Amino acid sequence: MAELDDLPGYRRRFLVTPAADRVTAALEDDYHCMAVTLVHDGQSVTAVEPVMERAPWTTCPGAPLKLVDTFTGVALADVAARGEKQANCTHLHDLTLLAAAHWQDTEPTRYDIVVSDHENGRNAAEIHRNGTLVHHWEMAGGFEMIVPEAVAGQNLMKLRGWIETLEPLEKEAAKLLQWGSIVAHGRARPLDQQSDASKMPPSCYTFQPEMAANAKRVGLIIDFSLDEEREPLEQFDGRQFVPI
Repeated sequence: MAELDDLPGYRRRFLVTPAADRVTAALEDDYHCMAVTLVHDGQSVTAVEPVMERAPWTTCPGAPLKLVDTFTGVALADVAARGEKQANCTHLHDLTLLAAAHWQDTEPTRYDIVVSDHENGRNAAEIHRNGTLVHHWEMAGGFEMIVPEAVAGQNLMKLRGWIETLEPLEKEAAKLLQWGSIVAHGRARPLDQQSDASKMPPSCYTFQPEMAANAKRVGLIIDFSLDEEREPLEQFDGRQFVPI
């Protein structure tokens, strides 16, 4: 398979920026652009500051308030165990956990994910941390793992057991790559087939029944693999989104 950066496909970038009393995690991909800042006192989260720059549903802007309610006052060590992911925007929730995992860092961390579009029934996915390759996966039919050999034949959706055996940094990257690879499947489905929230399982804030009934598909979709002059999060300075 050709170099993934040269192939059409899904792109997602995470940027985690720590500071003395706060840590910010941001992401951008085809469908989403958002960030979460956790303000802390070294022990607990004293404030949660989520921002949605781009989201795919009319109901998504209500999710930041739910995130604030979920994590304000939680001990930094307990953020990952707090739960309530399905009641929140899953992307904001993931950013919160990522930020909490890096609050003691002294330098920023960047993850870049590439998931190629299907070619002859196969595709591949990679994640780099600060420019260094961490995982390379290959799949058949989008969900059957081929590479790495340790999970060959397993379903992309069911890798939790294997991921839990990895070293901490490899584990973090694998979780991000698994979720990114799942989101990337949206590129292969016509938009009209993924625009009725009432037909979605209640897996996030917008897909809860009381929200799904009124949710409408909106938002700019960006194919970064076709736009050579634009990169995910290029308008994010580590703390806030700025005009470009």
